[in-house]
Amino acid sequence: MIDRNSIKIAIFILLFCSLLFSSFLASAEVLDKIVAVVEDDVILEKELDREVSAITQRIRASQTQMPPESVLRKQVLEKMIVDMLQRQLAAKAGITVTEEMLNSSAADIAQRNNMTLEQFRAELDRQGMSYKSFLDNMRNEIIINQLRSREIGGRIKVTDREVEHYMETQEKIGEEAGQYHLGHILIAVKEAASASEIQKASSKADDLVKKLRAGQDFTQTAMSDSDDDNALKGGDLGWRKPSDVPTLFADRVSKMRPGEVADPVRSPSGFHIIKMLEVKGLDNHIITKTKVRHILIKTNELIDDEEAQKRLLALKSRIADGDDFAALARAHSDDKGSALKGGSLDWVGPGDLVKPFEEAMGKLDINEISDPVQTQFGWHLIQVLERKSKDDSVEQKKNLVRDAIRKRKIEEETELWMRRLRDEAYVEIYL
Repeated sequence: MIDRNSIKIAIFILLFCSLLFSSFLASAEVLDKIVAVVEDDVILEKELDREVSAITQRIRASQTQMPPESVLRKQVLEKMIVDMLQRQLAAKAGITVTEEMLNSSAADIAQRNNMTLEQFRAELDRQGMSYKSFLDNMRNEIIINQLRSREIGGRIKVTDREVEHYMETQEKIGEEAGQYHLGHILIAVKEAASASEIQKASSKADDLVKKLRAGQDFTQTAMSDSDDDNALKGGDLGWRKPSDVPTLFADRVSKMRPGEVADPVRSPSGFHIIKMLEVKGLDNHIITKTKVRHILIKTNELIDDEEAQKRLLALKSRIADGDDFAALARAHSDDKGSALKGGSLDWVGPGDLVKPFEEAMGKLDINEISDPVQTQFGWHLIQVLERKSKDDSVEQKKNLVRDAIRKRKIEEETELWMRRLRDEAYVEIYL
């Protein structure tokens, strides 16, 4: 005989479980809502919110007016999509970042900001960013840079004729051309865009130029409308030497005045709008090179900072008593590359060495030996052997020009490569 009460209880339990499960699914959907599908991966709303919050803090810190939230979220999501596509490509290519490389980069950044690693971590906490998030962001940047170097760097060639042509041009226009502080807006066009799509992008670019010339804020416009990677920086390209200006704009930029907005320029990526923010002259300066050698003692589980300094001071005392610096470097230095050469780092110029080393080196007289100096690599005993100051030689200028042209080509090719990567990818947005 059927127990009707048991059936009612069973039905009640089933309904309750069903409602509970539905509620769980609804909560999960709220917590893990997908805002974009990028190839075989997804971007969650909480990830977008976190990135928008970080960008918002940076914009406020720069005292720039905030764009509308909907515009900001759209721009941030687009940047996250392109970054994810690059990380996916890097993973397929087997590109990774070791913990040693990551920690070394973090220590270098801390020292460039005149902080210890502990002080740097405390400053990140003060700004509301965890050290783990900082390392994750830095890992992604390193991976993307390595990917771009692999995908683009190997294809870029600079001929001797290009270098000669640039130097001939420089001689004609003179050094007074100075440096340019540029703003940039890109209205992107797909590689296989139809005529109507191209016309629509062209009309938008023309309309923006009119508004900018009428006084509309450039930074805000770039944040809202630019498809360039620098959109969230207000389109700021920073200060550029003439050789660092993309070929596409070079002729126009040299004739622009501060505050002027150029007509849109067409490229395979789309339509570019350039504004001359500021201009300044180039400073002629003498470069001082230093011939230097050192002995390095690294710290580890057995050797702490105090022991490393003690050992170096003992070596310094031996050198003062007549022992040969080169022989002691070969026997005691933990920098095996320079130890083989008696501790010699050969001739170095400004920026070649880490800041604490360079600052200590700059205070030494010829043949003077420093007290122990700490850098991210350990503790150093430094001796300056010679110094020479002179203007760059012709060969040095050629090398600088070659590097500048290469940098410009890489920048132009990177923009096109990223646009192609985005256009060819499977992306669904649910924002």
